[in-house]
Amino acid sequence: MDKTEKLKLVKDTIKNYVNFPKPGVNFLDIFPVFQNTLALKALRDLLLEHVLFLEIDLIVGLDSRGFLIGPLISIEIDKPFIPIRKKGKLPGRVLSQEYSLEYGESTLELQQDSVKEGSRVLIVDDLLATGGSMGAAIHLLTSINVKIVECLVVIEVLKLKAREKFNVPVYSIVQF
Repeated sequence: MDKTEKLKLVKDTIKNYVNFPKPGVNFLDIFPVFQNTLALKALRDLLLEHVLFLEIDLIVGLDSRGFLIGPLISIEIDKPFIPIRKKGKLPGRVLSQEYSLEYGESTLELQQDSVKEGSRVLIVDDLLATGGSMGAAIHLLTSINVKIVECLVVIEVLKLKAREKFNVPVYSIVQF
């Protein structure tokens, strides 16, 4: 399967739920990709083809679907995976960042000793829509003098123009 076929398979496997979780919101669901091994292998290949030559020290995944994507990359390129979680889910001392979601407010946290100053980081998540969680992660990591090499997402909602809010590179596998 060539790259174009892999992209089509991944995009066609993602489901769109209109008016979920509330009216006016369209939810792009990546879980069907994980339920289809051919689509999952295609996604893994597309992710690896992109990140193979990035100069990074570690991968940071956003709660919660970034936890599915980050380790897929981490084990293949032999770089550590670090989670950024929702408030109250990480033990020990944490750094926190509040942000707005498409449908509410939330807080992200990072264990204080998990990322060293000066590290070159790839941030991964399933979706870039309004940019709230990605922006919070960028702010959290830059506050500890980390170099964000790139933000990598599987799905980007182009009409919301979230990437324009960031001063770091953003790469998306598929766009809606």
